[in-house]
Amino acid sequence: MNQRSGMTLIVKTITRMVAAFIATYGIYIVLYGHLTPGGGFAGGVILACGFVLLFLAFGKDFALEILSQRGTSIWDCLAAFAFLAIALLGYIGGTFFYNVIAKGEPFHLVSAGIIPLANIAIGIKVAACLFGVFIALVLFRMARSPEEMEEE
Repeated sequence: MNQRSGMTLIVKTITRMVAAFIATYGIYIVLYGHLTPGGGFAGGVILACGFVLLFLAFGKDFALEILSQRGTSIWDCLAAFAFLAIALLGYIGGTFFYNVIAKGEPFHLVSAGIIPLANIAIGIKVAACLFGVFIALVLFRMARSPEEMEEE
């Protein structure tokens, strides 16, 4: 990785400090979305913002090593198929999206049947799709990477 790629040392240091917290918070929002405000979409947006922060702070090469454009497409498709599979599992119970997992006790993590699984699939799909859109905007020069901003 080029030492000059990305932003300043201060931005990189702060990004190193907060990136894990952003990812943890995004995962928390996805997993507890059936108990608290949030869910797959909100958690996926938070996770995508974490990837965008890494992209902006460290540069295109570093971020694309973590999650490439092909990788975002693969995760996007896998999450869509997972969501469809969860919906089709309902046919075991007799109808589309029928809850086939036994419900637990109210207000516990495993208490909502298939909803947490659907939230996880949606979270992965939204995170991959939004980061993929950001990558596409940078590659098509609709948005500028930090390297391009330095050249001006």
